[in-house]
Amino acid sequence: MSAVIATDICIVGAGPVGLFAVFEAGLLKLRCHVVDALPQPGGQLTEIYPKKPIYDIPGFPEVLAGDLVDNLMKQIAPFHPTFTLGERVERFSKLDDGSFQLYTTDGTEIQCKAVAIAGGLGSFEPRKPAVENLERFEGGKGVHYMVRDPEHFRDKKIVIAGGGDSALDWTNFLANVASDVTLVHRGTTFRGAADSAEKVAELAKAGKIKLVLSSNVTHLHGNGHLQEVTITGNNGEAERVPLDAFVPLFGLTPKLGPIGEWGLELENDAVKVNTEDYSTSLPGVYAIGDINTYPGKLKLILCGFHEAALMCQGAFKYIYPDKKYTLKYTTVNGVPTL
Repeated sequence: MSAVIATDICIVGAGPVGLFAVFEAGLLKLRCHVVDALPQPGGQLTEIYPKKPIYDIPGFPEVLAGDLVDNLMKQIAPFHPTFTLGERVERFSKLDDGSFQLYTTDGTEIQCKAVAIAGGLGSFEPRKPAVENLERFEGGKGVHYMVRDPEHFRDKKIVIAGGGDSALDWTNFLANVASDVTLVHRGTTFRGAADSAEKVAELAKAGKIKLVLSSNVTHLHGNGHLQEVTITGNNGEAERVPLDAFVPLFGLTPKLGPIGEWGLELENDAVKVNTEDYSTSLPGVYAIGDINTYPGKLKLILCGFHEAALMCQGAFKYIYPDKKYTLKYTTVNGVPTL
């Protein structure tokens, strides 16, 4: 039986917001243990789009998602956080002294003084469009629900379907990687960022991509591996297009998983929080990042960083109610170590 892990804060979720929470906790000399169901830190940034550029991180005009994770890991290294990866927190209980006991799917026991849920969207799976033969070409046979490595599409013909940020961003990025990129969208306007939509329109005007609006991919064809798709317009006209890969990007379906059974107040499958310190309805438990909800919530990494900073202040007060903390700027005091 593995030894019990004792720490100040158990952070459930090793995505960018959870990792930055380790840094903010470290400034307060609070020890952290991080648990994630994925086998490596980084959350969606590592698992889904490590090579995708991110443009709204302060101080970085552009940074690849994987590089951001690497930088966060370097930033928290002085605080020596510990990790349990490839395991999901399954059971949770609050003890009489106000501390907590958590158990993972593999039986790892964690004792902590506060819990920070930074589980992103929780467990998730891609939303699949209604396309004939879709599942037949999954599993490396031509259908890709995410872009883990853009080089996989180097010099290939690809069709992307969708109208949100992911579809727009990957169309713009892969236009310089694939030999042929077609973006299919069922409408005439996009849900994604206006700047990204403008770039797609410019690429289409320049002939660098094909933009097919008011249409859907309706059928997949191939013998063992995907070879063609049928694109059907809203007017009923259909065209078969040869390709090497089909990338439907319609977002993710989030599922809270066991967190939904912890007795926390929820709203639309998200954890309700107090924005003073991002505390939940259960004292000592906090929620930051995409998994929480409050009036005016924006699901942005930079907003999650802000939430992490305030959460750690609240957790410090919960753990040490009689201890006064004086804010010290890192520009003056540097970064302490644990």
